[in-house]
Formats: sequence, C-alpha cells, structure tokens
Amino acid sequence: MSGLLALLDDVAGIAKVAAASVDDIAGQAAKAGAKAAGAVIDDAAVTPKYVHGFAASRELPIIWKITKGSLKNKLVFLLPAGLLLTTFAPWLISPLLMLGGAYLCFEGAEKIWHALFPSDQHEVFPEDKPGDPAHLEEEKAAGAIKTDFILSAEIMTIALAAIPPSNIWMEAATLALVGIGITVVVYGSVALIVKMDDIGLHLAEVGRLGLTRSLGRGIVKAMPVLMKVLSVVGTAAMLWVGGSIIIHGAGELGWHAPYDWIHHVAEAAAQAVGQAQGFVQWAVTAAFDGVFGVALGLLLIPVATKVLVPLWGLVTGKGAPAAH
Repeated sequence: MSGLLALLDDVAGIAKVAAASVDDIAGQAAKAGAKAAGAVIDDAAVTPKYVHGFAASRELPIIWKITKGSLKNKLVFLLPAGLLLTTFAPWLISPLLMLGGAYLCFEGAEKIWHALFPSDQHEVFPEDKPGDPAHLEEEKAAGAIKTDFILSAEIMTIALAAIPPSNIWMEAATLALVGIGITVVVYGSVALIVKMDDIGLHLAEVGRLGLTRSLGRGIVKAMPVLMKVLSVVGTAAMLWVGGSIIIHGAGELGWHAPYDWIHHVAEAAAQAVGQAQGFVQWAVTAAFDGVFGVALGLLLIPVATKVLVPLWGLVTGKGAPAAH
C-alpha cells in the first residue's frame, strides 16, 4: 500500500511539473506572439487581395488552402529550420531574412510600378495560364502561400528571439503554439473580412428592423472601399516589413549607419512632438523603412526582369515572358 501511495505521489509531482511546463509554454508563446504583432498585422493585410475577384462560394475554400499552406510553412519548414539555425548556424539567420526582405521589397515595388505604368507589366516568373478558374485559384493560393512563407519566417524568427533560453523541446513547443495561434488569428480575421459583404447582404435582405437593413446595405457599400484600402495597406506592409528586415539585418552584419540614422531622426521627431512619442517614433521609423523598401524594390525590378526572368526561362524552357 505504501508503495502505491508513493507511486501516486510521484505521478502527482510529475503532473505538477507538466502543468507548470504547459503554463510556461503558454506564457512564453503569448509574449513571443506579442513581439511579432507588427508582422501579424502585415500578414492579415496582405492576404485578402488573393481572394479578390473570385465567386463568393470559393472565398472560404481559398482561404482554407492558404491557411493549410501557412501552417505547413510554419510547422514543417520554419520551426525545425529556425531551431537548427539557432543551434548550429545562427550567423545564417540574418542573411536569409534579408533575402526574404528583398523579395518583399521587390513584390511591393512591382505593384506600385504596375499601378503607375499599367501598359508596362511583366510576369516575373511566368506560368502557362489557361483561363479556367480552378487554375487561377490554385495560382492565387500558391502566390499567397509564397508571400506567407516570408512573413511567417519573420514572425517565427521574432518569436524565437523573444523566447528565453531553454531546452530545445520547450522552444519547439512554444514556437509551435505561436505558429498555430497566429495562423488562426490571421486567417480567421481574413475570412471575416472577405465574408463581410455576404453578411451585409444577408442583413439587408432578411433584417427585421429598418436599422438592421440599413446597416447591411452600408456594409455592402463599404466593402469594396475596404478591400481597396487593404490592398494598399498590404502593399505598404510588404515594403515596410521588407525595408525593416534589410535595415536591421545590415546592422546585425556590421553596417549600422542606416539603422542609427533612422533611429536618431525618429527619436528627434518624437521629442519635437512632445505627445504620443512612442507612436511618432514608430511611424517615422516605419515611413523610412518603407521608403527604403520602395527604392530597393525599384532597383530590383530590372534585375528580376533582365536577369532572373531569362534565367528562369532557361531553367524551365518556357522562355522570357512578353510584356502585356
């Protein structure tokens, strides 16, 4: 009997340790997720444009495809890669992040270029594009997942940096919880955004009160404007995040001048205003990061179209794309 009681006491002790570990993981995940909040907002702003133009019945299935791709990015690729890099080659993290940041700058700048010069558009990595919606849907989802990979890499890296040093299993569990939680929040929000017009239409048609029907009609009228705003915000977010990654990465690699200059100007602007200094400093920093992202992205456009596209054509055998 005493042996059984001792065993139960040991089990209770193990359970307490396990519960404490779960609490630690949840607490660390919450703190790490908060650190990555800026990138999370960027991710949520970028994604809705990928379902624009599709039938309402296909919006949620496309978002689900992107959600599954995002979870795969975070849990299958980025989580183990981040742990391995942190353990064996931490010096590689900054260059890899800078490469992803350069891609975001290029993609954002390309969208601006296309908006300014709509007759001078190029497909950077062309595909044969039959007109069937299924092919277009797969292509849009693949593009969203590709962009998500870069934003997810930043989110996971920020989260990993925010986790206190511990054993690899604790870090892995915390990162997994951050990845899953952020994905649910981001794509749950995206699903709500893209279905708001359907919700508004439903309220306008079946609402019992005049106020409810008016609210529904207002939502329907507002959604096209909101989608355009989100598209602009998404492009700005890619440029801001991309520029920020490059500038911070350059500082970590030893070139501190750009980061120090922006930090000094942002601090001076915040002190000059006197109120909401934290917001002013963030806004000025984000603005300079975005301007840098635009400049770098515009420089990368000819590199992509004159160098990478021909190389892609040689590799795939499809040749360079024609302007359209």
